[in-house]
Amino acid sequence: MSAPTAAGAPAVVDLHGKTPWSVLPALLLGFFMIMVDTTIVNIAVPTLVETFDVGLSAVAWVTSAYLLTYAVLLLVTGRLGDRYGPKNVFIIGLVVFTLSSLWCGLSGSIAMLIIARAVQGVGAALMTPQTMAIITRVFPPHQRGAAMGVWGSVAGIATITGPVLGGLFVETLGWEWIFFVNIPVGLVALFFAFRSLPALATNKKSFDLLGVALSVVGLAALVFGVQEGESYDWGEVWGPITVPMIIGFGALVIAGFIYWQHRLGADALLPLSLFHHRNFSLANVSGMAVSFAMIGIFFPLTIFLQTTLGLSPLRAAMIALPGSLVSGVVAPFAGRLSDRVPAKWVMVTGFASLALSTLWLHAVMAPGISPWVIVGPMVLFGFGTGCVFSPMASLATAGLDHTTAGAGAGAFNTTRQVGGVIGSAAIVAMLQGRLAVTLPDAAREAAAILPQEFRAAFIDGFAAAGGSFTGGGSGVTAPEGVPADTAQKIAEAGASAFNTGFATAAGQTMLLVAAVLVVGMIAGIAMRRDSGHVSA
Repeated sequence: MSAPTAAGAPAVVDLHGKTPWSVLPALLLGFFMIMVDTTIVNIAVPTLVETFDVGLSAVAWVTSAYLLTYAVLLLVTGRLGDRYGPKNVFIIGLVVFTLSSLWCGLSGSIAMLIIARAVQGVGAALMTPQTMAIITRVFPPHQRGAAMGVWGSVAGIATITGPVLGGLFVETLGWEWIFFVNIPVGLVALFFAFRSLPALATNKKSFDLLGVALSVVGLAALVFGVQEGESYDWGEVWGPITVPMIIGFGALVIAGFIYWQHRLGADALLPLSLFHHRNFSLANVSGMAVSFAMIGIFFPLTIFLQTTLGLSPLRAAMIALPGSLVSGVVAPFAGRLSDRVPAKWVMVTGFASLALSTLWLHAVMAPGISPWVIVGPMVLFGFGTGCVFSPMASLATAGLDHTTAGAGAGAFNTTRQVGGVIGSAAIVAMLQGRLAVTLPDAAREAAAILPQEFRAAFIDGFAAAGGSFTGGGSGVTAPEGVPADTAQKIAEAGASAFNTGFATAAGQTMLLVAAVLVVGMIAGIAMRRDSGHVSA
């Protein structure tokens, strides 16, 4: 059990003779599954399209349903941990996640798989805030950075483990195993959870039911609109209801939620006093920035590796593996270092490395390059993520007491997930916008090898396709009756135009990622050296 100490200080926890490190196996196994399952499905998309005989938009909901329920519920589940105990909520989430993973693997239709993934997102949302809250409350301040370092290394490793594991399972055991693999991991995590997680003090204040309703409805509308806007061409969704209307409605409800939280004060679902902590507020900005970057760098890079460079899904995933390993090695050291020096400077170093890595990618992305050229910036990216995650988590939660640790963790993880959703939408929009320019430009250059009578139609085809043309130049075919040598030239020109245009657009998109990372770095510089200080 734990008891509160001085105001603003974390609770002192009695672990009955056990070391604080004993809580990590259960928390890290659960967190690893959550992070892996945000990316593991992507590699199986073509297989799922073929297996269930459905379109790409239907399969996209296998990922969207998970991310939607996950992001929307984090605020609520963080507060549930404060009220009912983070151990209890974590175990419930772990059971839900494990059972829904079995459900996913046994699904016989795409609709059933989407529903199971939505339930899996609920389990993930129940677990995630509890991992940070328990670490914050169990570890003393001088060890917390090291513990968050291990937590951060899991985030870095899981980022790329998802696609690699997905590729292995899809090519060997079958797509079902991208979900079945969670079952033994979940059972081991449950064993450690019952054995090692402490029963921490709870906050028995009344639960803010109106706040729950407002936050869920507002976030659901906002996240859905931003996440799915591109698939509806930012227009009509159902009858007269459009994507901008849904986003506007979500923003309006969130504004009402914030007003209601202000009225309730300390009894709120999200106590706004949390944001009196300068470092907590700025860590939320940095969290959004790094999540934006994680989505922003991998979406265009994955397409570039598989279409422009012609790599298989598994080989494309392996390109980022060295960076992931570097992240896993660096994060614990960064965590320990942040216990000895101001954590903000460790995090700022990480953001600077991330920004430089994206600028490096901008400089080298071109058709025909060796895939090994990409390894260098990805290693630097891995170093940056290793330096960012653990200090950022420590800075976000330091100074929160046992009554708000769950709410703080929920808010931090919510903003981090929303940052990823915004990043996904922004990167897709910018990539398509740049493709609408770079593909026709590249087509004009590539058309030089074609007979004069075919050039105009060739260029017009790329211009008409605009930013929606991401299927590769191999899809360019000659009209019927064209001589074989001319048809060959048209196919070669199409491949050249696509590869050049896409590489240029993807490289330019990296500049947006770099700019957002600079914002995260500036937020880190603006933090206080004393992570527990409460500003006026």
